Amino acid sequence: MRRSVLLAALLLVLVRTGPAVAAPPPAPAPLAATPVQVYGAWHCGDDFCTWGTARTVAQFDSQNHWLIDRGDGRPSVNLVVLSFVNPLDLLRQTTDATTLDGVPRGMTAEIVQYFTARGVRVMLSIGGITYTDDWNTALAENPTLLGQRAAAVATRLGVGIEIDYEQNTGPNLAGLQSFIDAYRAVHPYDATAARSPARLTIDVAAGDRWLIDLNRKATADWLRTDAPVLDYANAMVTARPASASTAQADWQEHVDGKPQYSPPVPPLAPAKFTGAVYLAYGGKPLPECVNYANSVQKAAAPYVQSVAPHGAGSTAGMLGFMFWAAERPATRGIGTVPPNTCEGGAGAGATALAVPVPMPALRQG
Repeated sequence: MRRSVLLAALLLVLVRTGPAVAAPPPAPAPLAATPVQVYGAWHCGDDFCTWGTARTVAQFDSQNHWLIDRGDGRPSVNLVVLSFVNPLDLLRQTTDATTLDGVPRGMTAEIVQYFTARGVRVMLSIGGITYTDDWNTALAENPTLLGQRAAAVATRLGVGIEIDYEQNTGPNLAGLQSFIDAYRAVHPYDATAARSPARLTIDVAAGDRWLIDLNRKATADWLRTDAPVLDYANAMVTARPASASTAQADWQEHVDGKPQYSPPVPPLAPAKFTGAVYLAYGGKPLPECVNYANSVQKAAAPYVQSVAPHGAGSTAGMLGFMFWAAERPATRGIGTVPPNTCEGGAGAGATALAVPVPMPALRQG
């Protein structure tokens, strides 16, 4: 009996003092959110992206005040891209009822100053899907002169330039290279972009499956972190408003590239592009405009602020968001004019994401 008691006690000691079980490894720390730097809106004016009529500042403000005041006196965005300039008109310095020396009559110094006086950067977008054929004609005719004239307009108005060349197959990449070279000869790449005309960007498709040749060239030669030529790219909106998960899948294609394509599309550094969401579409206000809590930009913000490089770049997070589009982007639909203004969507997002106004120097890698 005594032996049994001693044996039981010994077994109990062995159980209590058995080999130590390793503690589970600590959970990895969540990726820190990279601050959003670009938070901008394409702007189509009051005539569906034509900008064909000069407007008074007072009338323009009556339709667009939300852009410079989210409700507390601070702008709702830190960038506005006036859309669009016809590249062929710009090359030929057209003057007619809607155009003056190649620039839409509504894109005046007064409208630019309306934004810049409040710390909002301004750019002009050259192109858009409507002017694809005119891009092709202009690039065939004299791409160097087109680049020089774009640079001259940028100097005169104190704006940057966006390239929106939407030729899906067989784009004139040699001509576009000449355009970029001519522009950069006047306004060299400047990482600080302290001078607005030094800002030169390009639009690419939402993902890597459209505008493939253009995207491949831009990613390989113009958007490299070791030898940048363009400041960044905008991944444009899809044909219709998309969910956050769909948008993120498109943006991830840029981060990953397409190694299976022949020739492959290289990966793009997250710090070299923005993602776009719809601000206005159809006859009902979108959450992106009026309800940040339910918006795509809120749902997608964690991804945008933390997506890791996958073959290009060294820092996590995209540059930020672009919105399509302010005021009257289409002949149908309500746009973003009163009473459907966007303080509660884009404006609230600017507050929630601590968007800097004015825009700071951008991350370079």
